[in-house]
Amino acid sequence: MNFIDLFAGAGGLSEGFIRQGFDPIAHIEMNSNATETIRTRTAYHYLKEKGKLDIYNQYLKREITKEKLYDFIPKDYLDSVITAEINDDSIEEVFSKIDSCLFKRTGQTDSVDIIVGGPPCQAYSLVGRARDPLKKENDPKNYLYKQYIKFLIRYKPNIFVFENVPGILNAGKGSYYEDIKYLMDLNGYEIHAKTLDSSDFGVLQKRKRVILIGWKKKYKYTYPNFIPKKVDAIVNDLFVDLPTLLPGEEINQYSRKPTNYLKSVKIRIDSDILTQHLTRIHNERDLEIYKIAIDLWDTHKKRLKYTDLPENLRTHKNLRAFLDRFKVVAGDLPYSHTIVAHIAKDGHYYIHPDKNQTRSLSVREAARLQSFPDNYYFEGTRTSVFTQIGNAVPPLMAEVIAKEIKRMFL
Repeated sequence: MNFIDLFAGAGGLSEGFIRQGFDPIAHIEMNSNATETIRTRTAYHYLKEKGKLDIYNQYLKREITKEKLYDFIPKDYLDSVITAEINDDSIEEVFSKIDSCLFKRTGQTDSVDIIVGGPPCQAYSLVGRARDPLKKENDPKNYLYKQYIKFLIRYKPNIFVFENVPGILNAGKGSYYEDIKYLMDLNGYEIHAKTLDSSDFGVLQKRKRVILIGWKKKYKYTYPNFIPKKVDAIVNDLFVDLPTLLPGEEINQYSRKPTNYLKSVKIRIDSDILTQHLTRIHNERDLEIYKIAIDLWDTHKKRLKYTDLPENLRTHKNLRAFLDRFKVVAGDLPYSHTIVAHIAKDGHYYIHPDKNQTRSLSVREAARLQSFPDNYYFEGTRTSVFTQIGNAVPPLMAEVIAKEIKRMFL
């Protein structure tokens, strides 16, 4: 079975479907760094299928360039990753590119089994609305779901998965979601949505997302029964084999062999190469605050409030809002708080739990909290990579969704 991934980001949702045997026809994403990440992941999957992962590993070890890596991949595979903003002006061109991908892979232009993806969610997020007092009702980004529906009309998939933030259910006093349901019903789909938490899918992170699943009305499907899955692990189990880092350092050599836990959740295998275990530089004031936050958690299991800081460490005059702007990723809990794209701006909300490593999370640590495997390489600057990770659907969660979707077809 094949699928198209819309608003694909770094490919976390797609990764789960590929693990379950689905064939990606096309990925569409506007961010060029994210599409490069998906192309590199496409190279990984192709070379793995051909038994040539040694070539991919040469790239991870910086023994060959990205261009040389891509020379080993058929052009059709790389062209299936489409860098484009989906809007009224571009959509016909996007359709044309997808049609070309479909014809090359299937000999047809209308044989899509599944569409997955979720439009960018800032218009529906609570934080986004708080920062947008005018609400910008005419902002086209609020209506990207209408572009998604155009793909349903064009390719008529049997099933689709629409992922978004919980705020989409009540944004605009519920008007957006009501319109989504109306349009999907109008075009022949039965739809159901639930708010799911990634921590119920084996991910060591609390991350709530609305997963809307729709299917053609002629099918008598029901929404999958996702049984919560807990793993016997804590957050520190994600970090146990990673070397100690100082702020601004990068070390790409594991400190120990993978644990059974890391293998069981597909984070790491013996042959993996550690990459992107790097962290940002911090100033002395922030390091002092980080130490206070870590000590407060270790000693009293309390979160730091900005008002608790000595006056000489405060730089913000606002002492009423966002008082939890410094937060430790508690290593002794079974899940972390939600990783979001703001991690790209600073690391204050994602402080490493080890007081001997007073710093924010490394790129690889953030990726692991999102359940990305270590062989998943993110392209672009550090800021861009953090954004990609923060916006992603955790692959472990995506894989369970894909597994249940596959059962619906059987």
